[in-house]
Amino acid sequence: MPKIPSKNPSPQFGKWLIGVSLLVGAAVVLLPLAIVFLTSLVPAGTSAASGSLVPKALTLDNYQQAWQQGNFVLAFANSTVVALAVTGFQVITSALAGYALARLKFRGRQTLLLLVLATLVIPFQILVVPIFLVLKWGHLVNTYGALILPTAASGFGIFLLRQYFLTVPVELEEAAALDGANRLQILWRVMLPLSRPALVTLFLFTFIGEWNDLFKPLVFTTRPELRTVQLALAEFQEQFTNNWPLLMAAVVIATVPVVVVFLSGQRQFIQGISTTGIKN
Repeated sequence: MPKIPSKNPSPQFGKWLIGVSLLVGAAVVLLPLAIVFLTSLVPAGTSAASGSLVPKALTLDNYQQAWQQGNFVLAFANSTVVALAVTGFQVITSALAGYALARLKFRGRQTLLLLVLATLVIPFQILVVPIFLVLKWGHLVNTYGALILPTAASGFGIFLLRQYFLTVPVELEEAAALDGANRLQILWRVMLPLSRPALVTLFLFTFIGEWNDLFKPLVFTTRPELRTVQLALAEFQEQFTNNWPLLMAAVVIATVPVVVVFLSGQRQFIQGISTTGIKN
């Protein structure tokens, strides 16, 4: 009997459809960024509604003016200190708690894991009043502690590292234990080196989140010397509301550090996201 031709779409058509979808998605994401960047190169005083996406004249003077008038030097220093400190605390607390939940056998472990997961559905804004009262009681309002301690631990980070630790073969830990290593030595010398993709993923999520955070500096601090990048950008926007080239230059300045950080760790980030939760 003659073979009936299959009506299923060819693999080439599927690849072509996926490629077109990815290109459309990339264009949707990158087009606003391109508009911001091109607007930042327009000479000051040029109308934002000129109707052309590509400006006829380009200049870098907006960046110099935005950097000077926005006083971003101190804001960059504060944001860097806060982001690195919070990231360091979260990596340490998440590694310790995640390893305990993944490997240690104790009563109430599953209940504790559920409580950790429950923190993921509670918005930070709901806890702002009790957190503020605790910070006020500890005389930490208007200090770096008010910007660091409220997010020093993360339920997401604990769950992420716990899931990744589950992918590490137990035999490696047993071999280290036979060599005389204790739990902390196993965590430091075996688990963490093998969990580098997950650690980089947690670092990127935390650093970018803290860099872009406006809520904590706005609520817990009033001193100008503790102003972060996002708070400085908000104040800059109030001063130069109608000067779009200058405002877009300030946005690009505030965005460049997180873009550089992400691009430097994107390979480990993709690996960490793709392998977390896959048990051997």
